[in-house]
Amino acid sequence: MKIYNSLTKKIEDFHPLDNNSVNLYSCGPTVYAQIHLGNLSSFIYADSLHRLLVASGFKVNHIMNITDVDDKTIKASQTEYKELEPKQALHKLTEHYESIFKRDLSLVGIKHDHYEFTKATAYIEQMQQLIEQLLRNKFAYVADDGVYFSIKNYQASGKVYGQLSDIPKSSNSEARINNDEYDKASIHDFALWKKVKANEPSWPFKLNGQDLAGRPGWHIECSAMSTTKLGQPFDIHTGGIDLLFPHHENEIAQSTAGHHNPVLANYFFHNNYMLINNQKMSKSLDNFINLKDIIAQGFDPLAFRLLVLQSHYRSQAHFSWENLSAAENRLLDLRAMAVLRWQPRKVTHDSSTFALEDAGDDLIKLLQDDLNTPEALAFLSNVSTQLQTVHLEEDMLDHFNKLLQTIDDLLGLQLTKEPDITQLQKQLILRREQARQAKDYQAADELRQQLLNQNIGLRDATHGPIWYRVK
Repeated sequence: MKIYNSLTKKIEDFHPLDNNSVNLYSCGPTVYAQIHLGNLSSFIYADSLHRLLVASGFKVNHIMNITDVDDKTIKASQTEYKELEPKQALHKLTEHYESIFKRDLSLVGIKHDHYEFTKATAYIEQMQQLIEQLLRNKFAYVADDGVYFSIKNYQASGKVYGQLSDIPKSSNSEARINNDEYDKASIHDFALWKKVKANEPSWPFKLNGQDLAGRPGWHIECSAMSTTKLGQPFDIHTGGIDLLFPHHENEIAQSTAGHHNPVLANYFFHNNYMLINNQKMSKSLDNFINLKDIIAQGFDPLAFRLLVLQSHYRSQAHFSWENLSAAENRLLDLRAMAVLRWQPRKVTHDSSTFALEDAGDDLIKLLQDDLNTPEALAFLSNVSTQLQTVHLEEDMLDHFNKLLQTIDDLLGLQLTKEPDITQLQKQLILRREQARQAKDYQAADELRQQLLNQNIGLRDATHGPIWYRVK
């Protein structure tokens, strides 16, 4: 199995620390609003990586954080629940949007019961312990508004700030930055802990005899959660490319300062942006779309999953309503292939039969080449075309069902959930075929229309009609 490693900037053979299991950490959502489709695409790629690791024989220990305290969550809670005490307001807001996030994951086929979610507010003690350690080792300092990480001291210790991104020395700055997210063009000492402000939630913190009641900075949260749950180093860290700098770079710095080993995770897996109208989809540009928006337009959420997987994770995905419509048509075609399992023809062993024995293994091999989902989907489109041309024979059913399960396990398209039609619908198909054979085309057309009214389409083949579902 090969994946692109953002640390080395090349495709590498994947070798976990433990031969049998993989420790995987994914940067999760900041739960102050419903996530947009660009954010959601990141979680679809992380889920696909998880699925591939399992299919490749590994046990996966997958941690995903929930950022439930930061600048954005505090600001939103102050607006939406201004009548509540700050911690209560924060909890009420983040619980609400966490539930919406998990619902969205389920709708796009992400089995999040395989994950362990960690909330930042449950790891305040571990964050404080890490800050105390950094202060003792002179990688942090106390300022009038909180505790900051010293990039200068980190670099003086021999560590590289810029393991994931090329940061020119000219961008170096000794200025402090209190915002969780900031200008990516310059280096700043960043906040590890922020002293309490009016109407903000806070946690007690005594540091070297000083009262530093307040709350954590954003970057320290992921360091505390990932290393507490997975140790250091762990195998894979995932996230969107927008998190590469400063967030992941700062995670590496504060986690490895004072350690002989400069590595936080052996592999960093970053997916690229989702574009809309050739711009990055983002809340700051006010050009975002949520999952509820595409559902309101009548689209299947799994069509969005397929739209995402049609782009390689290191390429920019392009959202448009036309692209989503095309992805849904492709999904319908794969479902038309899947329902062949309910209508196999008798064994003929003629020249048109199609071999399926190795199709599942071939699919895995394609994905093991740096999670090449576009090639995997192209392969499946060819299989679908072949099977819908020659139809499925009874003695191919075991291999076909195994292939469908492999597709679902790897790509999460839920093809095995496609049900059979009813006995009444089967009778309508039989009657329509009898009318067609008798050249009673008016009756045949009427019966076809009855089926279409029930979202059942028919395709006439040399060996008989084949049904499929239409939207």
